[in-house]
Amino acid sequence: MSVVVVGAGIAGVSAVASLRAEGYAGPLGLVGDEPVLPYRRPTVSKGLVRGTQTLDQVLVKPEEWYAEQGVDLRRGVRVTAVVPGSREVVLDTGERLGWSRLVLATGGTARLLPGLDPSPLVHTLRTAADAERLTRALDDPSADRVVVVGAGLVGAEIAAGLHERGLEVVLLESAALPLPRLLPPALGEVYADLHRSRGVTLETGVDVAKVLDTGREVLLGSVDGRAWSAALVVVAVGLAPDLTLADSAGLDVGPDRAGVVVDHAGRTSVPGVWAAGDLTLRPSSYVEGVQRAEHWQAAQNHGTAVGRALAADLAGDPLPADFDEVPWAWSDQYSLNLQVTGWPDPADDLVLRGTPSGDEGAAWVAFFLRDGVLRGAVGVGRARDIRHARTLVGQRAVVDPALLADPDVAVPATVAT
Repeated sequence: MSVVVVGAGIAGVSAVASLRAEGYAGPLGLVGDEPVLPYRRPTVSKGLVRGTQTLDQVLVKPEEWYAEQGVDLRRGVRVTAVVPGSREVVLDTGERLGWSRLVLATGGTARLLPGLDPSPLVHTLRTAADAERLTRALDDPSADRVVVVGAGLVGAEIAAGLHERGLEVVLLESAALPLPRLLPPALGEVYADLHRSRGVTLETGVDVAKVLDTGREVLLGSVDGRAWSAALVVVAVGLAPDLTLADSAGLDVGPDRAGVVVDHAGRTSVPGVWAAGDLTLRPSSYVEGVQRAEHWQAAQNHGTAVGRALAADLAGDPLPADFDEVPWAWSDQYSLNLQVTGWPDPADDLVLRGTPSGDEGAAWVAFFLRDGVLRGAVGVGRARDIRHARTLVGQRAVVDPALLADPDVAVPATVAT
């Protein structure tokens, strides 16, 4: 039996590592379309674009690990089609690889602005190559002003990083405040003040209608008549799951093509084909229906869980417990480390511990409760509180709001059930 994993991001590498750790000793291939060794993607909008880290410093595994584990790593090779009938994948080299089990871990691609024509002055930031292109462009002395479109987690990070490089930065957001999918207005105001106090020009309520590359600069226009110009533009308006191979294989991609539908083990709608990471829509006992998570740790842990389940399936053993975890993610903006756990919704009841601010040394947590149950938390400078909150979210704990609000009382690591 042979296993082929398509996608050499953290989900794919974690699936491969888990298969070997769980005792699968058969042929194992890992195919990635980037020419470099698999690396830690969060560093693209952090250390790589800021120039504080090199690619060699952020590899998932050293090069020798793949040979030691007997992994046939194909770099810079693209899978063009999946043929479930013959159980093969077709490579852009013309070669065909056979498989008894296939894992798709192709992640996603950066969303673009509607109608945007390709331009060397307009960048997205999803891969190490993207970071290298942007960094090279920023080395041009004329590239002194950058517009970042999108003030979600990644866009806000990019704006902060570029400002710290000494550039003039304009940050555009379609919502009324930054981080709109994550933060209620009170906390969105904190991050608006954070960027503006550092010197970033934050413009909200912006619906970009025009992007024009004049050859020397980029002109952007909003539907309400506002306009901006910049030497470079970075578009950070979210991630679209890469469904090219899912379509080729005839997989169920859910309503509105939101992602590859998998069960708790990672199995897709086509026998023998599994999927892991950012492109999957997977069930969760914590939310209604299915969810698609786009965070590093979620992709890492889901890849590990899929590898474990696949190893059991190949061995004819019962599948392990369902994968059903509470997410955790982080964002570095200026000197502040923002951590998030659970599924906070801006409409939830909000309980504050400390006074939210973007000042140096700030320490606060916002807890999100729904019908008395802790659903998520967002915090700065209180990592232990976030760790404990993650456990409590997993327990579906009912916690006294007065306890959560009191900074002198430790957030419990667990509650009695």
